[in-house]
This record gives sequence, structure tokens and C-alpha cells, in this order.
Amino acid sequence: MGLPSKKRTPRSRDDRRSHHALKPISTKKCEKCGTDVLPHVACASCGTYKGRKTINVEKRLTRRTKKITHK
Repeated sequence: MGLPSKKRTPRSRDDRRSHHALKPISTKKCEKCGTDVLPHVACASCGTYKGRKTINVEKRLTRRTKKITHK
């Protein structure tokens, strides 16, 4: 089994981990309701994407509440 021949210094370890930092999530405002939304994703509160209605929010809400009450 191979073993390291020399100890890695803290500087070397930290240089290796330089890309592990978390990047901030970029969001945009929904055109219709103004809530923060991920780019290229339909708005969860009003159901629109690029000005068009894509999700029926009321139907989804009733389905979710029905699912929760069954459990």
C-alpha cells in the first residue's frame, strides 16, 4: 500500500481546496409578481415563465395538500 513520502504543508492543502468555496446563487425577479426566481425556471408563486402561464398553481396546491393529509 502506498504511503506519502513527504508531509503536505498547510499551504499546499489550502491551495488544493481553493475551488471548494461556495458561490452565491444568482436569482432574478419574476416579471409578473416580483418574487425571486432562479433563472430559466418557472415562478413557483404565480406559475409564469417568460410572460406565459406554464404551471397551474391552484391545482398543484390542492394536490399537495391532499397528499399531505393522506400521510
